[in-house]
Amino acid sequence: MDRRIRVLIAKPGLDGHDRGAKVVARALRDAGMEVIYTGLRQTPEMIVSAALQEDVDAIGLSILSGAHMHYFSEVRRLLEEQNAGDILLFGGGIIPDEDVPRLKEMGVSAVFGPGTSTQDIVEFLKQAAPARWEAQQDL
Repeated sequence: MDRRIRVLIAKPGLDGHDRGAKVVARALRDAGMEVIYTGLRQTPEMIVSAALQEDVDAIGLSILSGAHMHYFSEVRRLLEEQNAGDILLFGGGIIPDEDVPRLKEMGVSAVFGPGTSTQDIVEFLKQAAPARWEAQQDL
């Protein structure tokens, strides 16, 4: 299948540090993916709305504020409400290791901490997005 992976990168909340999000967005674009960067200070509602409008395969949240549990759970809840729970949800930033299992239980596919190679994020999406497409075909 010759389909490009579409990814939305978002910065929820009041955290104004977006360097990491921009680095990831550029790496994904350089890897051939279509990337939508929403910019700073996005609400979960704004993020999910943009994801649905752009028909993305994945949403990546960059969170440094410590509010990761809230934002991931709200985005996941809103996706489910919109019958879009199959959109991959991943993220990174300053997220304590002990929170990762809880995030995965709530439907976060992957969490990338500081120092993660952007190639690891690219490889994750290159594997996860086609699996999502296959699951959609089975419906």
